[in-house]
Amino acid sequence: MTATLRVVATQAETDLNAQFEALKAGGATLIDLREAAFQSFKATGLPHRRIEEWKYTDLRAFAKSYEAPATAASLEDVRAALAAVDTFGDLARLRVVIANGRLVADLSDLAGLAQAGVEVSDIATAGPELFAAPEIAAANPALALNTALLQGGAILRVRAGAEVEAPVEVVQLALGGATYARLRVELAAGARLTLIESFAGVQAPVNAVSDYDVADEATLVGARLIANTGSAPHLSTALIRLGARAEVRTLGFLVGTDFARNQAFVTFAGEHSAAKLYGVTMVRADQLADQTLVVDHAVPNCESREFFKTVIDGRAKGVYQGKIIVRPHAQKTDGRMMTQALLLSEDAEMANKPELEIFADDVQCAHGATSGQIDEDLLFYLRARGIPEAEARTLLILAFLSEAIEEFGMDSVTEALEARVRTWLAGS
Repeated sequence: MTATLRVVATQAETDLNAQFEALKAGGATLIDLREAAFQSFKATGLPHRRIEEWKYTDLRAFAKSYEAPATAASLEDVRAALAAVDTFGDLARLRVVIANGRLVADLSDLAGLAQAGVEVSDIATAGPELFAAPEIAAANPALALNTALLQGGAILRVRAGAEVEAPVEVVQLALGGATYARLRVELAAGARLTLIESFAGVQAPVNAVSDYDVADEATLVGARLIANTGSAPHLSTALIRLGARAEVRTLGFLVGTDFARNQAFVTFAGEHSAAKLYGVTMVRADQLADQTLVVDHAVPNCESREFFKTVIDGRAKGVYQGKIIVRPHAQKTDGRMMTQALLLSEDAEMANKPELEIFADDVQCAHGATSGQIDEDLLFYLRARGIPEAEARTLLILAFLSEAIEEFGMDSVTEALEARVRTWLAGS
C-alpha cells in the first residue's frame, strides 16, 4: 500500500483561493496570465519553512487568515491619507501616488514628471508581456500571488538621455484591505533617475512588486522605505535588469514591521555593468524582517556589491539571505557581499545565509557574515568622556547603521533615514 500525502489548505490559503475565484467571476483583465500565476502559487501555497528560500520566514504559520483585496478608494480619502503621511519631510521631489493598489493620477505630479522626461501611465492597461518574470524569480510564490491578484499600479518610462534632477517618490497608501500593486520602471539608454518607494497607511497585507529595466548606460538610484506597517504581512519584490554599462544602486530600509520580507532579484544582461545593493533593518519585540536577494551574473565583466546591516532587540528575528550566481560564461565577474548584525538582547536572533554559486573560473567572489553585541570597550570610552550610557549606546547603534546609509550615498534622503533610526532608538 502506498500512502498519499495530502496538503491541507490553511484558512489564509482558503481565503486567497476564494478571493481569486471572485476576481475571475468579476471579469478581471489578463485572466490567462492571472490563472497561470495563481496555479503557480497554489503549487506551494503560502511560503513556509519547508521551502528552502523561506525557511526562516514562514508566512504560512504567521497568516491565520488573509484580508480581502482593497477596493478603490475615493479621491477625498486618498487626499486625506496623503496629507497625514510624512515619508521624507521637506525633501523636494516629484510624486506618483498609488492607493489601494491603484494609480491616482489626479494626485500625482504628472505634468512635472513629463517635463523632466518621465512618462507615467496606468499598468492596469498593459499587456501580459510586461509581467514576465526572470528565471531566478519564476517560481517565487509572492511574485506569483501579486500577479494573480493584481489591482493596478504605474509604469514610469524615462526617455533616452534624460537626467531627472529631482527625486521621484512613488508612495503606496493602504486605506483598508490587502493591496497588490505593480510598479514598472523603464530607463531608456543613457537615462538617470533617483527613485524613492515608500509605504504608508493602515495595517493591511501588502504584496508589492517593482520591476526595473535599466537600459544600456542608464543609471538608477533607488531607496525603498518600509516603515511601521504593523501586524499585517508586508511582501516587497524588486526585479532589476541591467543592460550594458548600466549602474544600479539601491537601499532597502525596514523598520517597525511585525512581518516583512524585502526581496530583490538582479539580472546582469549586458557587460561592464555594476549593481550596489544596501540594506538597513531594525526590529524589536517579536518582529521579523527578512532581506533576501539573488544576483545573477549572466554575462561577463560585471560587478556586484551587497552590504546589509541589522539591529535586533527583544525577541525579534532578522534574516539575511544573499545569493550570487555566476554563470559558466560570465568570466571576469567581481561579486562580494557582507552582512552584519548587532544584537541588543540575549533573545535577539539573526539568521545569515550568504551563498555563492560559481560556474566560471576567472572570477573574484567573496561573502562574509558577522553577528555580535555592542563593543563594551567603545561604550566605556564614550562613558569615560561624560556621555550617559543610554546616549552612548544610541550613538554606537546609529554609527553602525549609518555606515550602510552613507555608503549608499543618496545625500537627499540620508538625513530623513537617519532621523527614522533615531526615532526607533527612542522607542517610538
